[in-house]
Amino acid sequence: MSENKVAIITAASKGMGRACAEKLAEEGYQLAILSRSSEIHDLADKLGGIAVQGSTDNEEDLRRLVDATMETYGQIDVVVNNTGHPPKGELLELTDDQWKEGFDLALMNVIRISRLVVSYMNGGGSIVNISTFGAKEPSLSFPISSVARTALSSFTKLFANKYGALSIRMNNVLPGFIDSYKADQETINQIPMLRQGAPEEVANLVAFLASNKSEYITGQDFLIDGGLVKSI
Repeated sequence: MSENKVAIITAASKGMGRACAEKLAEEGYQLAILSRSSEIHDLADKLGGIAVQGSTDNEEDLRRLVDATMETYGQIDVVVNNTGHPPKGELLELTDDQWKEGFDLALMNVIRISRLVVSYMNGGGSIVNISTFGAKEPSLSFPISSVARTALSSFTKLFANKYGALSIRMNNVLPGFIDSYKADQETINQIPMLRQGAPEEVANLVAFLASNKSEYITGQDFLIDGGLVKSI
């Protein structure tokens, strides 16, 4: 068993996933990180963790990640589910295969890894899913993501209800436009804070939800969007 808490982070080679890995390493977590990119091994070496090269939408890759984490550390305390972007397109022109790909990427990734890790979170744990503001305010610019992430919010409520008594929590972080992908000026002008967010700002929220400081919070969606979403 590791003396420090152990965190799994997926899609961790760049952007918000990498920022989360760096933040949790800074806070003393032992890390197991996943990415399709071979760069993930260099990051793991830098942060003193282990890496598995694979994809969040591949169940066997997730299983290899969980198995490697248990073999190395003997415990899992935190899971940060970051993932890629589902296909985009015109609402009724998106194919069945694109919808299935998007749901694999943005919903089933969480369901699959949850099945794998819950039995190891014997003393409780925290699962944090990086979602999108589209879960609260769907956008025709990314319809599959909006629908899949709204479904993720529903799953998160069910998970919280089922596993709350075991102190296993699940929450979602809903970023707006983060500057790991540059937005145009027209989009930025729609954000009340008149700027994009930084991956490090998302990582700070993820670290809070991973920690004991948030131990009475579960089943919730947390917008971090500079005020972009106007709905109540």
